[in-house]
Amino acid sequence: MDALAGLLDGPRAKGAFLLRMIMEPPWSVRVEDGAPLCLMCVTGGEAWVVPGTGAPVLLKPGDIAVVRGPEPYTVADAPGTLPRALAGPGGECTSLDGEPLDQSMRLGVRTWGNAPDGTATVLVGTYRMDGEVGRRLLDALPGLLHLPADTWHCPLMPFLEEEVSRDEPGQSAVLDRVLDLLLISAVRAWFSRPGAEAPAWYRAMGDPVVGRALRLLQNDPAHPWTVASLAAKTGVSRAALARRFTALVGEPPMAYLTGWRLALAADLLRGTDATVESVARQVGYSGAFALSAAFKRVRGLSPQEHRAGA
Repeated sequence: MDALAGLLDGPRAKGAFLLRMIMEPPWSVRVEDGAPLCLMCVTGGEAWVVPGTGAPVLLKPGDIAVVRGPEPYTVADAPGTLPRALAGPGGECTSLDGEPLDQSMRLGVRTWGNAPDGTATVLVGTYRMDGEVGRRLLDALPGLLHLPADTWHCPLMPFLEEEVSRDEPGQSAVLDRVLDLLLISAVRAWFSRPGAEAPAWYRAMGDPVVGRALRLLQNDPAHPWTVASLAAKTGVSRAALARRFTALVGEPPMAYLTGWRLALAADLLRGTDATVESVARQVGYSGAFALSAAFKRVRGLSPQEHRAGA
């Protein structure tokens, strides 16, 4: 498992909000759903993404945009078009006056818009909950990531467009997994661009020593790792591993392991009904007390308070 796959493993898209939006100008949708991450792929026509801060971005066929929440943004036929619809939490859409638009603009299964033969078609996939995408990955992404069609090629977009309007048993699970794969492809392409400033943990995966250490920690966080045992597995001294790991990743091995364990624990607490004791043992702590102490020290609240905050 590499660093990127590891960050996306475990809690993933669960009943993600996916739709095909078909629009005819003029159109503009203000998005205030508070979601942590949204992917948009243009398969026909054009669309502009206007972030809360920063310059608007034009999306053409084959382009993909990844918008990091929870800040509001606008998707429109032109940057200056005033919003005519408001997308809120849970995929609920209303007019600016609060009139529901979900039914009046429904064009079919997971298809929504103002004209069935509109010139612009946008596939939208939204991760609704924190924890479905790792915080470490979210922190590494810009507020608006844009990959033009001529800089990457992803065969998943035509597949997603075909699948999004189907209504078959298990379709939601299929779409969730396709969305995960599309996100992985987009992020990998983004970090691989010439001159890209990939995060340290991503660049470190190419190092023969630190990359192996990262994989060991991510693949088996419950193991009672020490710097000595990790050094033995990677074939270097403790001092060499600690120095090299810190230089490439930006923090010592055990600090990285603590952050990884607590990130996994946070997702398990909100995504499952497992007891704090069970979660603690799954991520490498001796019990609920040890997990609670680490959780409070690093995150400033107890595991129970974190779970209640969901």
